[in-house]
Amino acid sequence: MRAALLFAGSFLTSVALAQNAPPPPPAPPIPQQAIERTSPPHAAEAPKPLAEKSRPVARAKPRPAPPPMPLMRVVAKDDPRPTVFPGAVDAIQDAAERYRQIAESGGWPRLPAGTYKAGQTGEAIALLRQRLIREGDLDAADLGGSDFDPTLTQAVKNFQGRHGLAQTGIVGMLTLRALNVGAHERFQQLNESARRLRSRNFSFGPRYVVVNIPSASVEAISSGQVERRHIAVVGKADRPSPELETRITNVNFNPTWTVPVSIIRKDIIPKMRDDPSYLAKSRIRIFGASGAQIEPTRIDWSTERAAAFTLRQDPGSGNSLGQIRIDMPNREAVYMHDTPSKRLFARDDRFHSSGCVRVEGVRDFVTWLLAPMPGPGGGPWDRSDVDELLATETRKDIRLKEPVPVIWTYLTGYVTPDGVTHFRDDVYGLDQLAILATAPDEPPTGGTPPAKVKADLEQPVPLQAVPLQAMPASPRVLYAAPDISTYRPVITPPARASAGR
Repeated sequence: MRAALLFAGSFLTSVALAQNAPPPPPAPPIPQQAIERTSPPHAAEAPKPLAEKSRPVARAKPRPAPPPMPLMRVVAKDDPRPTVFPGAVDAIQDAAERYRQIAESGGWPRLPAGTYKAGQTGEAIALLRQRLIREGDLDAADLGGSDFDPTLTQAVKNFQGRHGLAQTGIVGMLTLRALNVGAHERFQQLNESARRLRSRNFSFGPRYVVVNIPSASVEAISSGQVERRHIAVVGKADRPSPELETRITNVNFNPTWTVPVSIIRKDIIPKMRDDPSYLAKSRIRIFGASGAQIEPTRIDWSTERAAAFTLRQDPGSGNSLGQIRIDMPNREAVYMHDTPSKRLFARDDRFHSSGCVRVEGVRDFVTWLLAPMPGPGGGPWDRSDVDELLATETRKDIRLKEPVPVIWTYLTGYVTPDGVTHFRDDVYGLDQLAILATAPDEPPTGGTPPAKVKADLEQPVPLQAVPLQAMPASPRVLYAAPDISTYRPVITPPARASAGR
């Protein structure tokens, strides 16, 4: 009885509290967007319940795309063989004749796409053996077999070394591309290179310098041997480095840089339009005809009026020429120099200058140039003398007692004194004019008409021994250039820059 009374009292107390409690707060209004999303499209349709908001799914960060594979142009710094030497033209012409005969006899097999490396076996490896034998990278006695053995690995390295490629012994994309260039095109490269070199009429000396533009390298040669070989950055395709021969006469330490008119128009004016403080940041000053300095704010950069003034960059490590300029008088107004931007030397595709040649390790190069002369201390110039002079940041010009001959040349095919034939890419398209102008059924004039041979028509030959008898010695014939007046070239040689960096 007592329990019943207690329960009744508790119930009445709960009712009283509920009646006296404040009303609950009103529900928050539904946003108009939610009403629009949840309203049924037709009155007859039953309303659909609000979908539960899904939680965002964490997405993995996309992997960056791999950078494009660079064009591998390796500079073998310890290679003593010069690119240009007395008798180089005759050697290149002999090689051109050999490749012409190879093309006449059917060329070499083309390899299917893929990567070939040690340990593989099969028909493609047998084709690779045939291909390397045709140019002499592999001995004809090693024709048999279809295994990628150590002998074949070394043959691939030999081929890669002749083409300025990294000597990995693996046939990747770049090596395969070089292997599949036809014999007729290689003949054309050698023939055109011989023609260009013969036209230069270079005067050799006991010490001379060679810049081969397609190789992007600088050779310091003494007594027929390359004593120093330097990586270089040469002209880009639209501002190519010119072919020339002259003499190195001076070394300018801590030089100023007078900006060429072409660079004022193409580079400086657009940069000043974007950033009016560009000249101040670059330590470039403007001078009028009287030599008085002019403030950049007085020039209308929306026009090309700035090209009428002299723009000169102060010396220092940030100068566009770096801390060294190598003076070599020539009508093209180009030269060799240092650079504050060393990163381009690490690239394999080194065609980025405005016509001049940037030299890696330029302090060692100028030490070589000055070595025959007495240095500041009375003894021969050495690297410490160069470093001390540059540390002063004071402009100083040193005149060479004996000017050093220098040639800038464009050889996509050349032969070193040991008889090895080398090839480089036609980066400026100079060979292509002659190749495009030669009809498939027409030989270059001046020689025996070859059979119908075209690089892109060469097909893989059957897997059998290819006759590889020694090529007979032949008279050195420089094949005449085809008449290109009636042909429209795909690549037009760009106009040269008056000077560059």
